[in-house]
Parts: sequence; structure tokens; C-alpha cells
Amino acid sequence: MKLDDLLKQASEWLKGTGPNSDIVFSSRLRLARNLEKVPFPHWANKKQGAETLERIRKALTQNDYLKNSMFLRLSDVSPLDKQFLIERHLMSREHAIKPENKAILISPEEIVSIMVNEEDHLRIQIMKSGFDLREAWNIINNIDTTLSKKIRFAFSGEFGYLTACPTNVGTGMRGSVMLHLPALVMTKQINKVLAAIAKLSFTTRGLYGEGTQSAGNFFQISNQVSLGANEEEILENIKGIIRQVIEQENMARAALMKNNRNILEDRVFRSFGILKSAYIIDSAETIEMLSMLRLGQDLGIIKELDRTMINELLILTQPAHLQKIEGKKLSTQERDVKRAALIRSRIGK
Repeated sequence: MKLDDLLKQASEWLKGTGPNSDIVFSSRLRLARNLEKVPFPHWANKKQGAETLERIRKALTQNDYLKNSMFLRLSDVSPLDKQFLIERHLMSREHAIKPENKAILISPEEIVSIMVNEEDHLRIQIMKSGFDLREAWNIINNIDTTLSKKIRFAFSGEFGYLTACPTNVGTGMRGSVMLHLPALVMTKQINKVLAAIAKLSFTTRGLYGEGTQSAGNFFQISNQVSLGANEEEILENIKGIIRQVIEQENMARAALMKNNRNILEDRVFRSFGILKSAYIIDSAETIEMLSMLRLGQDLGIIKELDRTMINELLILTQPAHLQKIEGKKLSTQERDVKRAALIRSRIGK
């Protein structure tokens, strides 16, 4: 398996399948783990960082569940390929900075990605399509259990797993669900919903996680702390919040279809028309138009389009992906032209 092979496949989380996949784009679980009696990455010297990387590499490559996975040292990965991995949600922006003694492991289906020496020694991530936190937990728990037989993790009987950031102390687990909420945005209810979520100690981020704003009506909702509750309790809390948001979005969609169907159909078909015929289009407009197309497909307004294809276009039209497809560096204007051509070729079919 090579990095370029990822271009030829759809990531698991882009398939548009799984429970509530009309509203829930993907479910993600992440565990933060550190080696016992080893300085956290930001405090480790070069020798300690290199030793940690090698210890973790051996443990990961000997794990039966991670068999056939790709292990990349970030010092060997080009800036374009780092951005490519960020766009596919396999790696954080922070991990791409100062790549020495850093690595990433990626499973063939892109369900599992493990960052080595990011903020913590290990950041284990599972991503599934749709509202599927339970299956994500089954996978990540299995990996965590088998790794703990090879590596002793930093753990306190009083506080739980020890992490670089205090908000991750405890279980070290963050759950995150990406939702597509165009109806709540169009009916101007989204701010009220997000404010209610914040009061319950949940945080909302944009399409690319921490530090990003909402784009294309996509919102990532995740727990803020992992101390004081076990994994099952955290999962149930997240699931309860997400079920309420799904219900609110469904009610908003039903109201739009009943009271403002003409306006809704106009926005969907305008987006469809622009994407089918545009010869230059930037990233921001593309995401907004694809969001409307996805809503139209979900509501049966446009029946000839496939949800998976729309999901894939959200990623394939990102800057690094376009340049990987073309096999060369492209200017902003060149990317806008290539983006439009790619969309026309997919939607035209």
C-alpha cells in the first residue's frame, strides 16, 4: 500500500452509509496515550523522540489488527502529501509541523489512523461513515487493549490516563460526530442549537476540526473533557446530544419542504446548474454548492445523483487532492479551473 493508492479509493467515512447517514456524515473516536516514564513529545529531546518513535513503530507493526497498514515517517513525506492527509482527515494540522521523529499509520480502508509523537505519543483515531460510534468504539478498544500488552501507558490510579493537555486526562477519549445541518442554518435555528450544546460541555468546530469555521453547513460536535466519566458514559452522552440535533434538523427539513419548497428547490437546482456548467470555481463556493446538492439528494429533490459521489467531491476538490490528481503543483487559478472540470465530469455523468 502506497500513499498515492488512497486517491483511487473512497475513504470509509465518505461512503454515505451507516445509521442516519443523510444527516450524520461521519463518526470519529480518538484516544490519547503516552508511554510510561517518557517525557511528552513537546518536552522530549531528539534522542528521546527517536526512541519513542521506534518503540511505537515496533508495537504497531506487530499488531494483528493493523496488518497491511501503511506506516509513514513524516520527515519522508512532502508538504503536498501532508496537506493531502489533512484533507482526508487522517492527520491534524499540528502533526504536520516540525516532522522530525513523527509518523502516521493508516489502515487500508482509512478507518484507522494513528499519529505518533503529535501532542501525545499516540493519537489513535477511528472514523466510520454515518452515526456509528459503537462500532468505532469496538475497533479502538481492541487496538488499545492489544497495544497495552506491548507498551506500558502513563496511568494514574487517581486521574486515569495522563496526557499532554489536561482536558484529555482520564479516559483520553474524544468522540466527534460530523453533521450536515443545512436546514437548521437556512431556518436560522443553528445558533440556538449550538448554544444549547455548549451549555452541556460539548464543543462545535468546522469541517477540519479545531481552529476551523463551519463550511458547507458541516459541524463537528465533540465532548470537551474526558475526566470524571468512563468511556461508556461519554459515548452515551455524545449519542444523546447527537440524537437531539438529528431530530431538530429533521424537523427543520420537514418545515422547509412543507412551507418553503419552492425556495428550497430553487437553491438546490441553482447549485446543480452552476456545478454542471461552471468553468472556474473556488473551494468555498464548491463546498456551499455541494452542500445544497447533498440536501437535494437526501430529500429526493434530485434523484439522479449519488450521495457517495457528492461526498467524494467534497474531498477531491480540495487543493492538495487536485494537485495529486494532476501530478503537479497548480496555482490558485489553475486549481479553480481543474476543480470545475472535475465536478463537471462527475456530475455530468
